[in-house]
Amino acid sequence: MKYDWDVIWRYRDQLFDGIVVTVLLTVITMAISIPSGIAVMMLRRSKLKPLGWLGTCFVEFFRNLPLILLIYWTFYVLPIMVEWTVSPFATGVTALALAISAYNAETFRAGVNSIRKGQSDAALALGMSWWQVMYRVILPQAVRRILPVLASTWVSLFKDTSLVSVIAVGELAYNTMQIRSQTFRILEMLTAMAVIYWCLGYPQAKLVDWIHRKYGVKE
Repeated sequence: MKYDWDVIWRYRDQLFDGIVVTVLLTVITMAISIPSGIAVMMLRRSKLKPLGWLGTCFVEFFRNLPLILLIYWTFYVLPIMVEWTVSPFATGVTALALAISAYNAETFRAGVNSIRKGQSDAALALGMSWWQVMYRVILPQAVRRILPVLASTWVSLFKDTSLVSVIAVGELAYNTMQIRSQTFRILEMLTAMAVIYWCLGYPQAKLVDWIHRKYGVKE
């Protein structure tokens, strides 16, 4: 069998564009899902039962749906319901953000619950409001505890962005498969995609290990 590894170099611009879109998807999704996760966590901790129920429903619904199904649903069903057409990129970000927000909400909830109740009681005794206690005392400590988990979520999200290729978002997986269909170089392009994902993902995984060693809380 004759290999044609030069095809990777010839289509380097298209591959690079896919990498850029993959990184943008990851960054934008995480930028949305972190504050959204905090908001949903606050809903779940609310003393008002309707708000707590709303937060719980959000988490249980989006956390238990297959991500690929959520992407399809957001792309095909949501525009029909709201009568508003959005781009594949925006659709992909929406689907990813909904899923990751649900996971982040549980991550933040676990971090907040790990803080000893005595700290919040002491802050309340000093005259701080509940919101001040949460944002000045509890959340800063919780974020440090869950930072390794958030970093791991980032790495998983980076890989999961490949799923939005099914709705023609021009990220790395989609562009690679387009090149494959144009050149019929299946082995070369799939190998190139695997190598690129590994080269981009491995440093992130090592960074997660470093974050865990540096900021992981041991009690």
